[in-house]
Amino acid sequence: MNPKVDFYFNKAGKWQQETERLRTIILDCGLTEELKWGCPCYTFQNRNIVLIHDFKEYCALLLFKGALLNDPHHILVQQSKNVQAARQIRFTNVLEIIELEPAIKACVFEAIEVEKAGLKVNLKKTEEFTMPQEFQYKLDKIPALKTAFEALTPGRQRAYLLHFSSPKQSKTRESRIEKYIPQILDGKGLND
Repeated sequence: MNPKVDFYFNKAGKWQQETERLRTIILDCGLTEELKWGCPCYTFQNRNIVLIHDFKEYCALLLFKGALLNDPHHILVQQSKNVQAARQIRFTNVLEIIELEPAIKACVFEAIEVEKAGLKVNLKKTEEFTMPQEFQYKLDKIPALKTAFEALTPGRQRAYLLHFSSPKQSKTRESRIEKYIPQILDGKGLND
């Protein structure tokens, strides 16, 4: 147990009992406990394996390369269609965790083996993401914007493309694009 992480489990909250149980299970798998992104993160040889986090409706384990794992118990959940590598195991009460403990450990041990083997998730390339017409129009119209966008890291480019293409209405897409043009021109990502 890492004392820097204790605050997460000591905070009074809806999922305290559940997250404490998850902590015990994960530590029993021989991983190193760290604090990353404000959450307990468990690593193997400095590589992220699993994270504990909680939401309003559930608490969860996030397996960083969950897409590569077998899922014989059908417990791995893709958070959204845009999440490529990670998968969650969600819980709404401590009894589910107790019942699923063998399956949880099997997933964690398999995730460790995936890391040992050096396996990687084949991520979609930036060019494979949808380019909204409205954004393509701006890139064609404003050469400095195109240059700035192409200078961004692939991850920042993907974040913008996902953000710009998600609204159903063209008007909303246009307004999002207009809002972020100055940030792109400054070389910043969506969340910078």
